[in-house]
Amino acid sequence: MDRVHVNGQNVNELLQDQAHVWNHIFNFINSMSLKCAVDLGIPDIIHNHGKPMSVTELVAALPTLHPTKACNMYRLMRILVQSGFFARQKLSDESQEDGYVLTSASRFLLKDDPLSLAPLVEFLLDPMLTKPWDFLSIWFQNNDRTPFNTAHGKEFWEHDFCGTKLIDLLNKGMASDSKLVISVLIDKCKGLFEGLNSLVDVGGNTGTVGKAIADAFPHLDCTVFDRPQIVDDLQDTGNLKYVGGNMFEQVPAADAVLLKWVLQDWNDDECLKILKQCKIAISSGKEGGKVIIIDVVLKNEKVNDEAFDLIETQLLYDMAAMVVVGGKEREEEEWAKLFLSAGFSGYKISPILGMRSIIEVFP
Repeated sequence: MDRVHVNGQNVNELLQDQAHVWNHIFNFINSMSLKCAVDLGIPDIIHNHGKPMSVTELVAALPTLHPTKACNMYRLMRILVQSGFFARQKLSDESQEDGYVLTSASRFLLKDDPLSLAPLVEFLLDPMLTKPWDFLSIWFQNNDRTPFNTAHGKEFWEHDFCGTKLIDLLNKGMASDSKLVISVLIDKCKGLFEGLNSLVDVGGNTGTVGKAIADAFPHLDCTVFDRPQIVDDLQDTGNLKYVGGNMFEQVPAADAVLLKWVLQDWNDDECLKILKQCKIAISSGKEGGKVIIIDVVLKNEKVNDEAFDLIETQLLYDMAAMVVVGGKEREEEEWAKLFLSAGFSGYKISPILGMRSIIEVFP
């Protein structure tokens, strides 16, 4: 078979390349199958079962499942096993039948887990967020800022999501992500906060990161700074306070400014405006101030297989930022250019947050 050729190419290679194309055509099925499992609550059902769960038991535990669809549940579970979100395991030592169990990745799908990404699964795969991808090729041919604008007639930030399911999902998802990030910062990077008396978390949403920092460092006066509609109803507590405003116009003065996953949402000109306001904010305090950025630093060199998945995730995030909000992920050279243009003297990158890094920027 290896000696068979079609148009001068090995037929096995042709078939593998064809399968590669098919896999990418159908990659959206993995995402939508994952969303379906989260919508139905399947990870929580299997988790609460406490042992391998047969497909019959799973069907019985889904009261909203229509009887005519029960025969298809094994097909959904089969693709999710292939994707690594569930695994098959013998129901018991005596049984020959397999049941479903969670995998290490499934923890992030449990709705009550502090680190749950289930809200972000539902948010990012909501039709409002997936529709713009249908307009990507059209966007490349028009003058709209984003494919989101092409699809919906206005930019993402112009939508009033207040009081909607989508903003609730986004807030919950970002809060769970923040819990993981801040646990790493407090455990491994306590030196990041040494010598500081005040810190402002710009774009801090409802204050998950700010509260954790305030609790871990009682001497530190922490401010969560975000749009008034997000923080106006939140109550100050102890060394944590909430301030509403516009980061493009002014950032509250502090020894340090924290930007967690903020700059990826904006283009270079907009990031430059934000960084200049941050520099003003830390320059009005004592010497030794800094801006702490938690964001992606794209890699452009060849990597081993272990790092490949992280880099692919970075590139997918970059595309998502472009399509939804008009932002971007940046390589180190692009970050350095921004910092220099904003008037900073230097920076330090610590790649300790998986696909993201901690960047300390100095005035």
